[in-house]
Amino acid sequence: MLPLFSSRAAPDMTSNPPDDDTDKLSAADLFRQAVGDVKPVDNDRVADKRKPPPPRPRQFELDEQQVMHDAMTDPRDPEDIDSGEHLYWARSGVQRRVMRKLRNGYYSVQETLDLHGLTVNEARETMQLFVTSATRSHGSCCVRIIHGKGRKTMTDAPVLKPFTASWLRQRKDVLAYTSAKPAHGGTGAVYVLLRSRDNDQYEP
Repeated sequence: MLPLFSSRAAPDMTSNPPDDDTDKLSAADLFRQAVGDVKPVDNDRVADKRKPPPPRPRQFELDEQQVMHDAMTDPRDPEDIDSGEHLYWARSGVQRRVMRKLRNGYYSVQETLDLHGLTVNEARETMQLFVTSATRSHGSCCVRIIHGKGRKTMTDAPVLKPFTASWLRQRKDVLAYTSAKPAHGGTGAVYVLLRSRDNDQYEP
């Protein structure tokens, strides 16, 4: 039969527990023990995996902005420009035989722009964008711009015709222009000879 009481003395629960080193550690030390060894990181930035944007032809865009600015100023009054029935102009250096071919419709027209129904400001901006687009797409080429004859206006005088001539003369990529053949609009349209921006001379 087992004794009801043990002869071994029960531990004194009121006595102080043995010293524990963890009590002497600060919170920072405990954190370091829990984390363990770490390696410092030189760069804490997340790598950007996005593709860089395509390069932009900044100089070309600046040139186009300058052209647009020059076109908006209209340094000369349209009445000072040759506003006769037939338009004819060539930049210095363009040969006569080139102009003869242009006037006779020898060069294939790559694109055509019709300015009918537009205001002067609308026509100006539309024409500038049209010429820029044509040189980008075709380089040196021939285009046709229909400016109208002005017969439906109150004065029966052409409105956009002299302005168109002025705007074309201001552009460095315009080599020459001349009124079109009757089948292509006659004096209500012009053939415009353009050169690529990276070409200094035109070779027919």
